[in-house]
Amino acid sequence: MKRVFLTVLDAVGCGELPDAAAYGDVGANTWGHVMDTVHPSLPNFRKLGLGHIPSIHCEKDPDAVGAYGKCLEVSAGKDTTTGHWEMAGLRLTKPFPTFPDGFPASFIHAFEDAIGHKVIGNKPASGTAILEEMGEESRKNALPIVYTSADSVFQIACHEDVFPREELYRFCRIAREMLQGDLGVGRVIARPYTGEEGHFVRTSGRRDFSMPPCGRTILDAVKESGMESLGVGKIEDIFDHQGLTGSNHAAGNPACLEALLDYMKKDFQGLCFTNLVDTDMLWGHRRDPKGFADALKEIDSAIPEIQANMHEEDLLIFTADHGCDPTFHGTDHTREYVPLLVWHPRMKHAVDLGTRDTYADIAATIAEWLGLPDRFGAVSFARQLL
Repeated sequence: MKRVFLTVLDAVGCGELPDAAAYGDVGANTWGHVMDTVHPSLPNFRKLGLGHIPSIHCEKDPDAVGAYGKCLEVSAGKDTTTGHWEMAGLRLTKPFPTFPDGFPASFIHAFEDAIGHKVIGNKPASGTAILEEMGEESRKNALPIVYTSADSVFQIACHEDVFPREELYRFCRIAREMLQGDLGVGRVIARPYTGEEGHFVRTSGRRDFSMPPCGRTILDAVKESGMESLGVGKIEDIFDHQGLTGSNHAAGNPACLEALLDYMKKDFQGLCFTNLVDTDMLWGHRRDPKGFADALKEIDSAIPEIQANMHEEDLLIFTADHGCDPTFHGTDHTREYVPLLVWHPRMKHAVDLGTRDTYADIAATIAEWLGLPDRFGAVSFARQLL
């Protein structure tokens, strides 16, 4: 019985990609700059080989046991959907559209008619800043806030006392149906919040309504083979449930780590795909290196228990979907390489996986490890692990 546990450290990139200038991201290095500024102790990541990835600026563990490297993103963009799809074997030749000047007025009017409410906002903004600016107006006058970012997203924020979550989700489903073609953003995101003016906070009721994958992924391959294809956290949203046989929509890293461990304690064959979102949502976009470092330490402390629950033929993969350098300008994602840390219980020494030409090498490796023929036009590193 073989299992693969693919775990995404959301937004934990490790240095600018060769085309970073096209995205305004020259000099970005999420993990490296966190190490430089906060110096978190990450002994378990180091034991897997973290310090052997030069751009991460971490001391090497001479007794490291694990495989290490980094992956280049072939797909255009630097968003959650693009990164997760590529590591699942689906590369995009055309980026999802972005709206730096807001969405067309004609669309906003049509959306207002469809949901039966006027909206405010319609501009790029950080999630916390938009609540400071418009949260009270939205709450007092029952006006949903619509906003976007440098990513391909249409976000709707509503106070839970005014619009219950299910009503907000209804607005999002309507937007998802309407945002097609040239307006086909990667994700429509529900952003419920609560509290009083000056003290508004976003709640755990976030939901992502993604564009369905435009092709076959490793999730589909695993499911079609009759094995389990399990998602933890926002994986079900990113893939619009496609290719999954089960899911735990846990919110926040502690709950997601608990859900991952719960799946590990079950007998199954196949893939468990987990997203740990806090590094991105809570700390990266807010440009908080200390919070970011603390989130990495929390994950690091969970690694021994994760390893203890692995069977002999299981495989553990840590990677990321993009960067979100908390020391960088702005509040948006950054175009970066992503780290690759891989371990299984039979490993005896460190293995250099080098720089992979695409995130999709991860999908190819999972397929080979599980005995599936798919390679998704990529190169598996499964044999290097043995």
